[in-house]
Amino acid sequence: MTVRIAPSILASDFARLGEETRAVSEAGADYVHVDVMDGHFVPNITIGPDVVRAIRPYTDKVLDVHLMISPVDPFIEAFAEAGADIITVHPEAGAHVHRTIQLVRGCGKKVGVSINPGTPVSVLEDLLHEVDLVLVMSVNPGFGGQKFIPNATRKIAQLREMIDATGKAIDLQVDGGINFETAPKAIGAGADVLVAGTATFKGGPHSYADNIRRLRGEV
Repeated sequence: MTVRIAPSILASDFARLGEETRAVSEAGADYVHVDVMDGHFVPNITIGPDVVRAIRPYTDKVLDVHLMISPVDPFIEAFAEAGADIITVHPEAGAHVHRTIQLVRGCGKKVGVSINPGTPVSVLEDLLHEVDLVLVMSVNPGFGGQKFIPNATRKIAQLREMIDATGKAIDLQVDGGINFETAPKAIGAGADVLVAGTATFKGGPHSYADNIRRLRGEV
């Protein structure tokens, strides 16, 4: 299994966002993860489509946009047009998650569904065949720098079995508290994409490549 790293720009230097996006991409990131929060669905406000559009020219990596906003449907098209490659949504962020998935697909983008710590994996039983990515939140969404919730490994393992049973190439992504100690636990449970903000951006640009290699378990 190839482990991919998706640095969350939420942990980067926002005064140098374009340069940070380029630096982490050149350091070996596989995806660039963009956390979008609205102060309503989650208790924080981050960025909107214009920022996604602004960083798009700074990377040729997959722009992995995680929408923690509600209602989510009215904003799908704007993020698609801004340059997102993958758009990940939460089942709780709209009345009909299947319709939301169709909206993302209709924009020509890959689609992800995220489950929070309190959301059971069973919510994905009738959706798994429709998605390209499943995101397990290993913290409650809203802020970076939180501690990994141990029960997430159980959910990762359950989803690994569910995904493998489909025979489809579906990313199993984990976000929240991922660092050099918790990354092996997530990988061991079956994750193949790790979102890491603080652990990637720690130490400044000269450290990014080493940080990414350590998260993959190569060092």
